[in-house]
Amino acid sequence: MNLKLSFENATIAGLVLAKVGNPTRDEPLQTSKQIFQIEEEDQPTLSAIFMRPFKSLSLIGHRFRHHSSLANHEINSCVSQIFQDQDHLLQAGCDIAQRLYSKSSHPNIKSGDLCVALVNGIDLGEDQTVRGICILKSESVSPFLSISAHDGDLQLNTEHGINPEKIDKGCLVIDQFERKGYYSLTFDRAGSESRFWVRDFLSVAPIPDSSLLSKRVAEMAVQAVTPEPSPESESDSPPWAVNDTAKEALSYFDDRKQFSLQEFEEQALRTPEAKAKFRQEKKRLEEEEGVKIEEGFDISKKDVVKAKKLMKNFMRLDSGVEIKLKPKVVNQPDGVLEKGYDEEKKKNFIKIYFNKDLA
Repeated sequence: MNLKLSFENATIAGLVLAKVGNPTRDEPLQTSKQIFQIEEEDQPTLSAIFMRPFKSLSLIGHRFRHHSSLANHEINSCVSQIFQDQDHLLQAGCDIAQRLYSKSSHPNIKSGDLCVALVNGIDLGEDQTVRGICILKSESVSPFLSISAHDGDLQLNTEHGINPEKIDKGCLVIDQFERKGYYSLTFDRAGSESRFWVRDFLSVAPIPDSSLLSKRVAEMAVQAVTPEPSPESESDSPPWAVNDTAKEALSYFDDRKQFSLQEFEEQALRTPEAKAKFRQEKKRLEEEEGVKIEEGFDISKKDVVKAKKLMKNFMRLDSGVEIKLKPKVVNQPDGVLEKGYDEEKKKNFIKIYFNKDLA
């Protein structure tokens, strides 16, 4: 289930701030001594900044999960305390910062600034509003220039701070579906391969609605029926090409409204090899991401169509690397991509040629 949220009238009731270092580099954790209150004239600007990532990004609904009980889930307990009584915001916000600090021990995790905010006035439609807990982490500092008047003249000032357009990680927990682990939206600009924020810190799992299940099953089907490239064959289809077998597998969705797992394996996958690969990926998805593929669900046609389109410009490799290609690269890969096989490492490789980094 994906809620239709509007943030036009959202306001920030209070902020807990923290500077979260990396324990392995002996960087400290600093947290607020008191709640930071936003002045009324600053509310429209800051509320819009805090809510902007959750409006502009394509997000899937998540919920907290724990292997034993939600009562043992630290962040779930923290947000529950705040929703029950906002006087708990300071202590619960500091506890959230402490959890993030304890999970930041990997050498690749950057230090950063953390904001934990209680948000009021989130619109659910039909004159219903809810509260939310917004957790944002910024890992980069940007320089800012300002010109100000001083003693009858002008001077240039340099400051450093958080760029609202480049907030790195975020989560918005909505006060809905408490018993199921709340409804939340999350993002991490490091990409889907960065599991630190979603899995280690937040410990959330996507809500398995028809949209998500249709998308994931379609993606797994393509992966299952696509043969592995062999070093001996020079005629293998390039990894961005959609082969006829994959098209045939996805045709299962064309004239059906209801998905049946057993029927899908028999009619779309067919070969024992494809069925084995599909079941292996299904098991990984359920164990690592907490997404359970149901035996039956309503098919979301639009998400199957999206999966078909993505096959043409999306490369997912078994090494964990994902590459998104623009249409001109898909249609004319020569000069940009080079495929080969490394005899020494016994692995396939892809070289990417470019003139400059546009990030």
